[in-house]
Amino acid sequence: MKDVIDINADMGEGTGLDEQIMPLISSCSIACGGHFGTEDTMRETVKLALQHKVKIGAHPSFPDRDNFGRKLLTLTKQELTEAIYFQLLQFLAICETENAELHHIKLHGALYNYAAKDAPTADAVVEAITSLGIRPNLYVLYGSVLHRKAENLLPLVFEAFIDRRYRDDGALLPRSETGAVLTSPQAAWEQLLVLVRDAMVISSSGKELSVVSETYCIHSDTPRSVEILEFIRENLRKEGIEVR
Repeated sequence: MKDVIDINADMGEGTGLDEQIMPLISSCSIACGGHFGTEDTMRETVKLALQHKVKIGAHPSFPDRDNFGRKLLTLTKQELTEAIYFQLLQFLAICETENAELHHIKLHGALYNYAAKDAPTADAVVEAITSLGIRPNLYVLYGSVLHRKAENLLPLVFEAFIDRRYRDDGALLPRSETGAVLTSPQAAWEQLLVLVRDAMVISSSGKELSVVSETYCIHSDTPRSVEILEFIRENLRKEGIEVR
């Protein structure tokens, strides 16, 4: 079993919990204007991450504030490439002025899920990043279309989820379905422990799925997210596992 893990959270999304969550994680993905975020919220969250020595990532999405980036938008490949490019460009400018290093990029919501299975969407993501002339880590699902499209162009970090239930095919159970979000600290801890200890997850139907993962995500807007993280951190200490 691993003795050091990375826990990441999506931040700068207006939950009001960032100051409580940031000390409990080791990397964060900051909303950069697509689904949420302004220059002020990005700058504030970057400063908070620097204060707590948390690795900083950009969290682009479909340009869809009305649905918090959780609805599939129909855009041309060029439109999507440009939307992601300009979100990242704005975030990079803030990182530069705050003397902060961009450690990674992680997609948000519907864009994350669709790029995992749709080739043109994955291509748009990779083109937006590479056209900026940068090579940050890209947080992706192992075996996804985005994994295959990016693997020779960007360093990849494979991600699994602490607070989301999985389907039998390894995709996340849609939020519209009962039980898709784990809000019990005990249930979230049990899922994380199996991921770290056994490299697998139990699907919503009870099937054992192999999972390759190097970073573990909790959403800051998950109910009881702070309580879940505090419970997890305490249990990780008992297991001799460090978050770093």
